[in-house]
Amino acid sequence: MVDVMVDKPYKLSVPDDTVEIVTDFIKSYVIKSGKKGGVIGLSGGIDSAVVAVLAKNGLGEENIQFLILPDSNSQENDIKDAMAIAGNSPCKIIEIDSIVSALTRELKIDEGDKILIGNIKARTRMIILYSYASMLNYLVIGTGNKSELLTGYFTKYGDGGADLLPIGDLYKTEVFEIAKKINIPVNIINKAPTAGLWPGQKDEEELGIDYRSLDMILYGLEHLDSISDISRKAGVDLDTVKKIQEMVMRSWHKRNLPPVLKLSYRTVGVDWYD
Repeated sequence: MVDVMVDKPYKLSVPDDTVEIVTDFIKSYVIKSGKKGGVIGLSGGIDSAVVAVLAKNGLGEENIQFLILPDSNSQENDIKDAMAIAGNSPCKIIEIDSIVSALTRELKIDEGDKILIGNIKARTRMIILYSYASMLNYLVIGTGNKSELLTGYFTKYGDGGADLLPIGDLYKTEVFEIAKKINIPVNIINKAPTAGLWPGQKDEEELGIDYRSLDMILYGLEHLDSISDISRKAGVDLDTVKKIQEMVMRSWHKRNLPPVLKLSYRTVGVDWYD
């Protein structure tokens, strides 16, 4: 009888020491920068909740400034969940509708252009986060995960604008695993992931794929597997794998700083980093 090789499905899991490693990274990076603490935007979702808890553990809750930045589409339960995560740390709620409306009106943007207005909301929040970071001599601690970064599912210089991304090398499904390890409230874990930029927005609907399948594909791409191998191991069709691969390739510019043309002995971002 001839043995038949059967592909084992991909399995993502985080090592037991990941929580400690991420916590130490936040602490050491802030210390190295010479800053006093961190500013974090809280949405009431799982990513910001995980980063918030790890940052408080690493820096102390008194050295974190939380900002909740709702607009007219924000849900009251999300605001309550964000406040609960903030706990005893300094926390401010700042409505952004008037700022977004002023920009939309001044730039004569079509009110029906939800993607452009959504990007303005994300960039408005970035401006507020960095304003507080400047006032407090803090760093902006971002909350983006690996699934979002690889697919370009974030706003360039919006929610993608931060000084460090502690969970940027964790897939969304791994963030859920971390959330359970650090006892994030179940109601936050069970929420349908959303950027909350317009009514009814849901990540998986917009991406056209559930996070588990997405992460399996991204894991296969990360490990340089062939499209056919990824399709088999992730349990998705070839066209879906190709679609996700195209999203990764098309969004490369969002993951990199603006390129600097090398014209001298040492060049910023090329061979002069520190």
